[in-house]
Amino acid sequence: MYILIGMTDTPLREPTFLVLTALAETPQHGYAVIEDVLRISDGRVRLRAGTLYAVLDRLRADGLIEVDREEVVQSRLRRYYRLTALGAARLADEVTRLRRNADAANRRLRRAGLLAEGGVA
Repeated sequence: MYILIGMTDTPLREPTFLVLTALAETPQHGYAVIEDVLRISDGRVRLRAGTLYAVLDRLRADGLIEVDREEVVQSRLRRYYRLTALGAARLADEVTRLRRNADAANRRLRRAGLLAEGGVA
C-alpha cells in the first residue's frame, strides 16, 4: 500500500498525463491535441478521437480543463480546451511524483552498477 501526498491518490494514466501536458502550453482543439500528444510522446502514443474525447470529458468534469472558445470551421464546430489552475496543479503534482520515482530507480540502478553515465550500462 502507498499513500500519495497531493491532490489525488490516483496516478494519472499516460494518455491523460499527455493531454494535460499538451494543454499546458496553449489552448488547443481536439485534433491539435492528438497531434501534440503524438509529438510529445515521440510517436509512442496515438490517441483515437473517441479516446481523446472521453479523456477530455472526464478532465472537464473533474475541473482540470475547460472550454477556452469555440469556432465554426467548414461548417463544423471546433472547440478549444485549456488547462485550469486546478489542472496545472494536478499536472505539476504528477510531474513531481514521476520525477521522484524515476530518481529512486536511477539511484538504485547506479548503486547496482547497472546505469552508466547517460544511460543503462
